[in-house]
Amino acid sequence: MSVSQPAGLKRAVERHWNDEACGTRGVVKTDRKVFFDQIECERYKWEPYIRSFAQFQRGRGKKLLEIGVGAGTDFVNWVRNGAQALGIDLTETGVELTRERLALEGLIADVMRGDAECLPFKSNTFDIVYSYGVLHHSPDTAEAVQEVHRVLKPGGEARIMIYHVPSCVALMLWTVHCLLKGRPWRSPRWAVYHHLESPGTKAYTVKEARRLFASFATTTIRLQLTFGDLLLMRPSTKYQNWSAKLIWFLYPRWLLRLTRNRFGTGLLIEARK
Repeated sequence: MSVSQPAGLKRAVERHWNDEACGTRGVVKTDRKVFFDQIECERYKWEPYIRSFAQFQRGRGKKLLEIGVGAGTDFVNWVRNGAQALGIDLTETGVELTRERLALEGLIADVMRGDAECLPFKSNTFDIVYSYGVLHHSPDTAEAVQEVHRVLKPGGEARIMIYHVPSCVALMLWTVHCLLKGRPWRSPRWAVYHHLESPGTKAYTVKEARRLFASFATTTIRLQLTFGDLLLMRPSTKYQNWSAKLIWFLYPRWLLRLTRNRFGTGLLIEARK
C-alpha cells in the first residue's frame, strides 16, 4: 500500500517514530538514568517555553491525557506534579521508554499504545488533554482534534502544539528541497509534508488552526520560534556535510529573534471545551 493512502501513511509515521523517539537523536543510551536526564535537559534548554505553556503544576489532582508521549519527558513532569495522568503513543518505542522512565523514578501512571484519531476512552473523561508536536503527524489531524474535544469534560482544557506556516523551518526546507533542486513551484507545505520528520507532516496558518478548533468554546493561539527555526538542535545524519555545518554556524539566530515569533513553527493552542 502506498504511503500516500491513510493506512499506509499511518504505518510510515509509526515506523519513523519507532526508529527514533522524539528527543533521543544522538543521545548515548548506555546509562539509562543519564540517558533520560540528558533528554530532559536538552528538551527544556532548547524549548524553555514548554514549561510555561504546559503549566505542569496545574495538573495536580486532575485527570490528564497526554497524546504522543515520545520519550516521556513531559509526561513524567505531569506525574511528578501530581496529575492523574494517562499517556498514549502510536509507537511501542514511546510506550516502553516512558514506562521505563516512570519505573526508574518510582512513579506510577498508565501508558498504552493508542491512536489519536480513535481514542479508547469515554466522552467527557479528562480535565486536561495535552499534546505537544504530535497531532500534525496524524493523517487526519482534524479527526484527532475532534477526539480531543470528545474526551474532554465540559469546561476541560486542551493544550496542543501543532506546526505553523509561514515559518522559518518551512522556508528552509523549501529552499533546500525545492528551490535548490530546481522545483521552486513546490510549496513550503509540500516541503514540510515530505521532509519534516515523519512522512505526511502538516502545518497550518493561524486562521486554519482556529477552524480546526472551532468546536471549542474558547481558543487562544500564539506563535513560537522553535529550536528548529533557530537551528539549536543536533543535526540529523543527512545534515552532516560541510555546507550544512557552515549554515549551522553562520545562521542569523539573533535576527530571527527580532521577529518576535512571527515566523515561528510552533502554534501554541489553548482551547477550552
